Amino acid sequence: MMMRRKKGLILVGCVTILLLALPFIVPALINVDRYRPQVISYLQQQTGKQVEIGRLSLTFFPVAIHIDHLGVKNPPIFPSGYVVQVARIDAELSVGALLQRQVIVKSLVLDGPLLNITSDPDGPWNFENPKSPNSRDTFPLGVIDRVQIKRGQLIGSNLLPSDAAGPSFFEAHDLSCDLEQVNLMGIINPASSSTDGRGSLKADLVRFGSVEARNLESKILLESRRVFFLDLKAEIYGGKAAGELSFDLSGKNTSFKTDARFSGVNVAQLLAAFPTGGGKMTGKMEGAVKLGGDVEHSARPLAGIHGVGHVTVRNGQVPSLKLNANLMQLAHFNDLGPAKNDPSSFNLIATDLELAHQRISSKVIDIDGYGVDVDGSGSVSVSGSDDLDYRGLAEITTKEGFFTNTVARMSGASLKDGKLQFPFRIGGTINSPIFSKGKGDRDTDAPPKKIVKPNKTK
Repeated sequence: MMMRRKKGLILVGCVTILLLALPFIVPALINVDRYRPQVISYLQQQTGKQVEIGRLSLTFFPVAIHIDHLGVKNPPIFPSGYVVQVARIDAELSVGALLQRQVIVKSLVLDGPLLNITSDPDGPWNFENPKSPNSRDTFPLGVIDRVQIKRGQLIGSNLLPSDAAGPSFFEAHDLSCDLEQVNLMGIINPASSSTDGRGSLKADLVRFGSVEARNLESKILLESRRVFFLDLKAEIYGGKAAGELSFDLSGKNTSFKTDARFSGVNVAQLLAAFPTGGGKMTGKMEGAVKLGGDVEHSARPLAGIHGVGHVTVRNGQVPSLKLNANLMQLAHFNDLGPAKNDPSSFNLIATDLELAHQRISSKVIDIDGYGVDVDGSGSVSVSGSDDLDYRGLAEITTKEGFFTNTVARMSGASLKDGKLQFPFRIGGTINSPIFSKGKGDRDTDAPPKKIVKPNKTK
């Protein structure tokens, strides 16, 4: 009896050890990597692109397929390169579906993906199947419950009309994402109208055109050829930004919309991000903008941006303008109290903005310098010429003596409440502004518009 009990215990122990070893033994016996050529051939047929896979493997508990070093190359009409490269993919499968001879992916983890999406001037994207206009069969997968992205990188760009590679217009680096109910077929199918995924996103660095944002966090909503970044928050040039951003990839040109609010932005750092912006202004900026437009197939893909907004810049300098110094020279007087100090500095600039046709226009500009108050309007080109066209009325905020006032009025100034006022015009370019007396040929005798000034911090 004792002997039978011992044999039973030994048998149970052997069975237990075998069951524990099955997760390690069975994958070794089932060598899924031998099916790699067939998998590559199938994916190439479905995507219309060359596919590379380094290795396939299988694990249990949970049942999952692992793909090492996946690469999908650009179709022939695009420059050589990859649409996507992924260091590691872990796809958990539904056991119930496998028992019914079906393959259903429950969750997908992409580790180290690099996605390069590129648009051709004639409309197609490199991720589309060139043999299937609607890309209905590009990814033969159903809705995936959960998709995770770790350490990802995304680069969006357009080809030039010559079909040469153009500059990137959007980049996201060290990207992590957690999505639910992801329909890959729906995302890339222009006929789809459903919501094809939602979740959260983080990125260490995001670049849109020349502007960079760091430590970005956002909710994300995916639809067919559309991406929405909602409740977006980021750090931008020493300050903070919040708002929304969306991209529409369904047209011949990608279009975008953004509604952003920002505060504490270092103006010098922001301007230094643009080719000719370095050293033009300092100060801290706050405000809000609404921008949109098409991403063009050109060397300047964001040249067609348009929108409106308002900004306030506090406690800064405009070295090239030296507003106070120019006023002094034109009026031929010197002793103006605080107006003679720090001629390039200002306490506050508040203005509305309208961006259209590569020109920024402002209907109402209020500048409070140290001893000088300016109300004006005008515009500046952002097409590359950087030409200026501003005019307004400057007021010396300290009352002057009889002799100074007399000389100044002889030089074109007027006197109001004991304070000198000068009509002026600024032309030339950002690098070489030309300051002159008078309103200019197109001006009328109407006084410059006034705006309600925000609270000032001295």
